[in-house]
Amino acid sequence: MADVFVSYARPDEPHAARVAEALRREGYQVWRDDELPAHRAYGDVIEERLKAAKAVVVLWSAEAARSQWVRAEADIARSAGTLVQGVLDATVPPLPFNQIQCADLRDWDGNGESPGWTKVVASVRALAPAGKNEPKQPARRSRREVSVCVLPFANMSGDAEQEYFSDGISEDITTDLSQISALGVTARNTASTFKGRSVDVCDVAEKLGVTHVLEGSVRKAGSRVRITAQLIDGATGDHVWADRYDRDLNDIFAIQDEISKAIVGALKLKLLPEEKKAIEQRGTTSAEAYNLYLMARKYWITGNHGDVRREQRVMRICGRAVEIDPYYARAWALLALAQSSMRYSFGCEVDDGFAAAHTALSIDPSIAEAYCAMALRLEHNQRLDDAEAEIAKALQLDPDCWEVNKEAARLCMLRRNIPEATRHYEKTVEVMENDYHAWAILVSCYQAADNREGVLRGARMMVAQAEKAVAEDPSNGSAIGVGAGGLALLGETDRAKEWIERAMLVDPDNLNMRYNFACILAAYLDDNEGALKLLARTLAETSGPRAVRSAQTDPDLDPLREDPRFQKMMADAERRLGIDNKTAPTSAVSS
Repeated sequence: MADVFVSYARPDEPHAARVAEALRREGYQVWRDDELPAHRAYGDVIEERLKAAKAVVVLWSAEAARSQWVRAEADIARSAGTLVQGVLDATVPPLPFNQIQCADLRDWDGNGESPGWTKVVASVRALAPAGKNEPKQPARRSRREVSVCVLPFANMSGDAEQEYFSDGISEDITTDLSQISALGVTARNTASTFKGRSVDVCDVAEKLGVTHVLEGSVRKAGSRVRITAQLIDGATGDHVWADRYDRDLNDIFAIQDEISKAIVGALKLKLLPEEKKAIEQRGTTSAEAYNLYLMARKYWITGNHGDVRREQRVMRICGRAVEIDPYYARAWALLALAQSSMRYSFGCEVDDGFAAAHTALSIDPSIAEAYCAMALRLEHNQRLDDAEAEIAKALQLDPDCWEVNKEAARLCMLRRNIPEATRHYEKTVEVMENDYHAWAILVSCYQAADNREGVLRGARMMVAQAEKAVAEDPSNGSAIGVGAGGLALLGETDRAKEWIERAMLVDPDNLNMRYNFACILAAYLDDNEGALKLLARTLAETSGPRAVRSAQTDPDLDPLREDPRFQKMMADAERRLGIDNKTAPTSAVSS
């Protein structure tokens, strides 16, 4: 697939050709619609190329501003965080694109040194650093002779709320196949980048360097489930194996086993006894408990961060799951995470998750995320070294665990260890790209390290992922807050303020969101007074210690640290919650 997609109105084709040629000289693969194949539908190809591009260069003109195609392509790129704009005449881009930086290409004649063109190239390079100055990496190749990518299974239930179930099925099949020593399997976070996209299977196979691709769909209705799956040869596009399973929901584990074993048979691989046993281990024998766990995890991942109802919902659902199956370790671990957040983020008088975490580990010692709840208790008791030791154990068990990397990053931030925090937050968003909250803190790390390209790239992802979350739940104040921060970083000040006002109307009591807004105002909008006003309530009312500990070392709040009002707010909050201030920063970045 091309690195760069060029969007333009038909009368501007000579300009588009010149732009495409100049980008190719920079070392990029460029696509524009003069390369449409004759055998495929126009709309399908455009959508596929647009979504696959790392950067989308939109060339605005009077004609382009009137074109529904250009506007639609620009809107998709804006949502994905891949938009780069240039203007060819005196036209002002239409709303909302006039709020975004736009390079002036009115007098550009192909000269690579002109200011407008230099601005375009710099933006493209920030999004797709595979130009001539940083050679494009060849397609990765699996070290094993046979390899597969499991694409996210499509949710065919007619109910977006069932998305968690289809996601869980594809993740579990990926895990099953990963147990097979003779088979290379693409990481699920890499495969998830293709979710919801119309893709050419052969292109996916070539890009990921795999020999085969598995795709499928899930339809769940009441007590019945229908799963279709097909294994495709990545070189030819031919079906190697395909089947449909129409069963009772209680057979879900048997279906997953059958799919995994059918793939092994179709690829003529030998399944070792211990691998067969590993595939058949599900952590629970109850389809109902499994369904509840998948539902709870979806709420945990996508819920409104800072709204206690997320934790309450996850606790209720996981509590029911472990009632059904008291030996379901993963449900116990997720229950522990929700309980510890309730206790230490919201100050609620509930069990802090320590007991649930121990229960999870007594059943399955390999459950890495259970250590997060144990680390939170240790941190709360001022035992930061011991908390870090628990997280180190978890990272040894599962270095790719989303929850563990995020907790490791947070502990590094408490130490003001920006480089290590950055490393763990980068892993966090690699594993869970839609974690807008992690993107926001990663951008703070980049800001503290003066990594301007990282800040801009992360800000685009903040906006793109926040917009997706708000589309699913318009009342998600946390996502609105993160989106506002991304917009502020991208220079869209008016839009950022609109988002802040909207969020304060939607979710005025979300203290985590108010804290994030204070960070935005102080770090990006040069409004220390507004930031102090928001922090006054946040620090005075927060019941848990995590917000105050974060404020002690948060780089975004550095502009406030010399203000006596901020110092008093912090001292009052620390005294009220019994928190020492020995972790307060002395420098912007530590090694």
